[in-house]
Amino acid sequence: MDNRTWAEGILSKATEKIKSVVERNAHKIPYITTNGVYDDCSKKRPSWWTNGFWAGILWEMNVLTGDAYYADLASEVEDVMAPGLTDYETLDHDNGFRWLLTSVYHYKRTGNRISRNRSLLAANALAGRYNPAGQFIRAWNDDGIDDRRGWAIIDCMMNLPLLYWASEETADPRFRKIAELHATRVIDTFIRNDGSACHIVEFNPETGERVCSHGGQGYSHGSSWTRGQAWAVYGFMLSFIHTGTEKYLKAARRVADYFISTMPESWLVPIDFRQPADISLEDSTAAAIAACGMIEIGDEKYLSCAVNMLKTLADKRMNLDSAVDNLIENGSVAYHSDEHHRGIVYGDFFFIEALMKLAGKSFFPW
Repeated sequence: MDNRTWAEGILSKATEKIKSVVERNAHKIPYITTNGVYDDCSKKRPSWWTNGFWAGILWEMNVLTGDAYYADLASEVEDVMAPGLTDYETLDHDNGFRWLLTSVYHYKRTGNRISRNRSLLAANALAGRYNPAGQFIRAWNDDGIDDRRGWAIIDCMMNLPLLYWASEETADPRFRKIAELHATRVIDTFIRNDGSACHIVEFNPETGERVCSHGGQGYSHGSSWTRGQAWAVYGFMLSFIHTGTEKYLKAARRVADYFISTMPESWLVPIDFRQPADISLEDSTAAAIAACGMIEIGDEKYLSCAVNMLKTLADKRMNLDSAVDNLIENGSVAYHSDEHHRGIVYGDFFFIEALMKLAGKSFFPW
């Protein structure tokens, strides 16, 4: 069976499952499951960084089924999130995750002018986090504990398409220039000689000098958090797609080569490639994200790895029980979290996105 036929078959099963999940969670904004039941961020955390992924799943369903019901629900998610655009405390480096999968895609698909306005507000807020001394986009706001003024994180590579889109939409090069300068700085300061990626790098906010790296959500300082590696693979590929700049393609391949070289024989991705050998903690979301990036690279080596990871997820981690909310099991937020191996909304989103790529379905929200 060729990859396209296989992906179409898995997508068909997944689509039927997601129909039931959406019906049960129609007016929620889910993030993570407990015993197979999604929580709801719509009231308690309407600006949470993962909220766009639920809208993203709804847009995926709209594309796959042609049913406007899913587009209407995605628009509802966007409306719930919209007040966050005027709340400084909730505007950070993750504006791309929030708004590419909601207002930007909504505008691209329907021409909705309210969504366009929201998207440009989000892009301006992201661009405003750029530190010209260090040529990086600042990550989180202050939390009252750490001095985060000079912090940047690998996840932000996935948010840069918001800036590329804003430049294309407004013909204003400043958005693209900020994205390119940040991406280049990440190559120089985040990517180690072996192709692995740091999660957090701290710069001196006044001089821009690299100070140190922090372990972040991985096993320890100097380790290799797999979702961070996946953000880097896909994020650099997205910068290459938007700019055609070869150094971003080379960076994507370099991190992907490291990812492939450290992959377990099981094709089940651990939380950290350098976690202790006797620890079997997984993060299925890292596999799905990395697969999306490797499919975009397109060379046979990377495509083969992507397909192996996706087939392993489908065979061993896909739950088609219509009474269970998550599609993919064994997602983990961070190595040192209190709980692991749960359903996480972005794991399902990227799994479906990767299948849509293999199946030749037209869906590219980035």
